[in-house]
Amino acid sequence: MKPRTVGEVMTREVAHTCRDTTFADLMLLLDRRRVSGVPVVDDDDKVLGVVSEADLIRHQAAGVRASRRSGTGTVAKLMSTPAVTVHPEQRVSDAARVMERHHVNRLPVVDEEDRLIGIITRHDLLRVFLRTDEEIRAEVAEEVLGRALGLPPGAVSVSVVDGVVTLDGRVSRGLDVWAAVRLAWRVDGVIGVVNQLVATDGVAG
Repeated sequence: MKPRTVGEVMTREVAHTCRDTTFADLMLLLDRRRVSGVPVVDDDDKVLGVVSEADLIRHQAAGVRASRRSGTGTVAKLMSTPAVTVHPEQRVSDAARVMERHHVNRLPVVDEEDRLIGIITRHDLLRVFLRTDEEIRAEVAEEVLGRALGLPPGAVSVSVVDGVVTLDGRVSRGLDVWAAVRLAWRVDGVIGVVNQLVATDGVAG
């Protein structure tokens, strides 16, 4: 059982811009690439920030005129900085939590030198997390309980409702309780784990 990583689902051909791009050119870029936001990079491809359609709209609402025919100001005035980024080896579930915590819809993916190598969006996450409850249940039962922990079939009951896994039953060791819950959390598509396991050795998991 191997959780999906950011590098496996990210988009590698990334639309991006620089800090001196004008509002008008930014609008053209977003329209041409059919995206709602892009990373802002420096001359070394290091990520400085992120700019989006929402940033443009806020500035328009504040009286800054930006149109296809004429735009004033540059991306440096619009971008959100510092950018919230992730690395390709991080788990998709971790990226989802980062997005939720920072209330962002996209995360630039950077290498060890903070250079842009990809981007991951909420749409990319949905492709991973849109799994049926039965698919999740089968993976928890077969991969977590069976293959990883070596528990006999039926020793633990697994049910899944809207991505929330419930584990119910008796196991011999408290360590197995801890491992079952921890590994279930790592299954793609799981958004919660309810632990109703009991260890017969009396050791809390």
